[in-house]
Amino acid sequence: MYRVCRSGWPCSQNSSFKLLHDLVRRTTLPTAVVKCVPTVRRFSDNAHTFEAMLAGRRAEARRSILVQVSSERSFPELATYCGQFGTIASAHHYCVGGGQQGDEDCHYIVVEFDEPGAADAAIGSAVFNEEKPGVRARSIFLWFRAGPKAKLTEKQPKLGAVEGSKGVDSGELRELLLSSEGVEDQLKVLHRTTCLNDVGKRLRFLAVRQVESSLQGMFPQAVAFPFGSSVNGFGKMGCDLDIILDLDSEANLKQSKSSRLVFHTKAANSNERTQVQRQLESIGDVLQLFLPGVNSVRRILKARVPIIKYHHEHLDLEIDLTMNNMTGVHMSELLYLFGQIDPRVQPLTCCVRRWAQAVGLTNHAPGYWITNFSLTMLVMYFLQQLPEPILPPVNRLFANATRSDLRISEDQISCSFLRDLSKLDFKTTNATPLDDLLLQFFEFYSHFDFNQRAISLNIGASILKPDHSPLYIVNPLETVLNVAKNVNLEETELFRIQVRNALWLLDTHDRATTATGDEWGLVSLLWNKSTVKERITPQMFFTKRLLNVRDIFDETDAKANATTTAPPATTEYKNRTVQNQVVGIQRATREQIGKMAKHTLSGGESGTTTTNGGGVKLKRNAKRR
Repeated sequence: MYRVCRSGWPCSQNSSFKLLHDLVRRTTLPTAVVKCVPTVRRFSDNAHTFEAMLAGRRAEARRSILVQVSSERSFPELATYCGQFGTIASAHHYCVGGGQQGDEDCHYIVVEFDEPGAADAAIGSAVFNEEKPGVRARSIFLWFRAGPKAKLTEKQPKLGAVEGSKGVDSGELRELLLSSEGVEDQLKVLHRTTCLNDVGKRLRFLAVRQVESSLQGMFPQAVAFPFGSSVNGFGKMGCDLDIILDLDSEANLKQSKSSRLVFHTKAANSNERTQVQRQLESIGDVLQLFLPGVNSVRRILKARVPIIKYHHEHLDLEIDLTMNNMTGVHMSELLYLFGQIDPRVQPLTCCVRRWAQAVGLTNHAPGYWITNFSLTMLVMYFLQQLPEPILPPVNRLFANATRSDLRISEDQISCSFLRDLSKLDFKTTNATPLDDLLLQFFEFYSHFDFNQRAISLNIGASILKPDHSPLYIVNPLETVLNVAKNVNLEETELFRIQVRNALWLLDTHDRATTATGDEWGLVSLLWNKSTVKERITPQMFFTKRLLNVRDIFDETDAKANATTTAPPATTEYKNRTVQNQVVGIQRATREQIGKMAKHTLSGGESGTTTTNGGGVKLKRNAKRR
């Protein structure tokens, strides 16, 4: 076990402490104190449920304000000024890059008071900028202007200077991993340096508070629920914030049955989806027009789940806002509980997700590739199916649920599972170290039968596939759904090939057999470029089923084919008849495109009849505008 510093870094008992300590010195202020304290086992957090964790973070945000300052050197004066409103419990500095060349970085300090009233008093004393008029909206986002120098007190609160939006530089992380004692040490260092830290969590709950407070004037029961990586324990530095907005939360709705006065309400649209779309559109206008720091608002209302995306410039944060989908919150809670059951779960998941990003298995944009959520499900299932399981089946949590755990989503989906892990009748006897678990993970999925079997976390075993999806992972809460439905066959095979590559790299790039200074362990997985040509790729087994139009009608090929009957030199045909047919189809199609262009310009008749290269008549009807 490692002793952990207050800043979250391992102390000098670890061989990589020197590099870590140097990194702390370069990224923190001179006032920051690195002090070793006894290790606290991660599992001790199990005394707090997911809801208790959310409540604690909300309380932190309720007692906090965010102040933009000229630099971190402004903190002593800011602390003295804010001290008149109440006792400062903690303060945290972070920096947001200018974004463009020549722009200066923006410095911010999160000031947390002991009491919410002190934060309210600080906000109440603030004034609006008369030199730069704008929409005058009160918020927790302030800036500290120049004024008379205050007399500094002898006892100043410590300023924690930890970056809350960006992770460790890739080069520094590589050096930290190379200086580790072994692969297990590397896994722990990777997790500590890349997981979402305390400042990052504070900033995300400030964003949640801003959304809530902006709407609670008209909707007193409105609650914004964060979900996804920001709260499930598997988030990394810089991850997006996902928010579900409930305008009529039952948690805050306490009605008196004896009252005879009833509010008039606006009639709702009979189509619930249309109603959500119109509400989100209006909320998007509020965000864009009135809330400080919010910009680049995009409304994606035609998607399967209507969503609003926006960027918060003061928090350097991308935020996704949706409504009425509490199942996502309950899924985040389930993953949070799994991460709390055993201290090996989060570091292993962090490493697998980082590896998948390095080898190109995942992508920020939506598509047919594996998502981080699917990867997390794969790790959870692997830990369930071990001969000595580290995680219990989800059905065990369902079976141990009490009356207080009853949750039913708006879609009538049961999300009732045990929330208090101290009441869980499951204890693992598996003491396998992290590095062996990583090897076993890659070995397990290199032989898994994705063609016939589906993965079920509910029973902790594989089942026959309900359909022909290349990768099938049963949704633990909505069991009729496949969380990996978007993944196609090629990406599934790519995953299988990459886990075999990873297994080979870890086996052949062991520290004991690798020369000093060469890549070994996790570094060989995340940064190894010398073995790229030796790796197996799915292109060895698959050909693209879709042809790019540019490959057929390239401009240079079109000019060449206008004067010759031979196809492009890059295409070889063994059958002369097929070659002539392809040339004829290309020529006829170009003529057809030319006629369509002329027809569009001239206004054309309602229909034209042409023939393709094979002599088949084609009928195209032009729509009247």
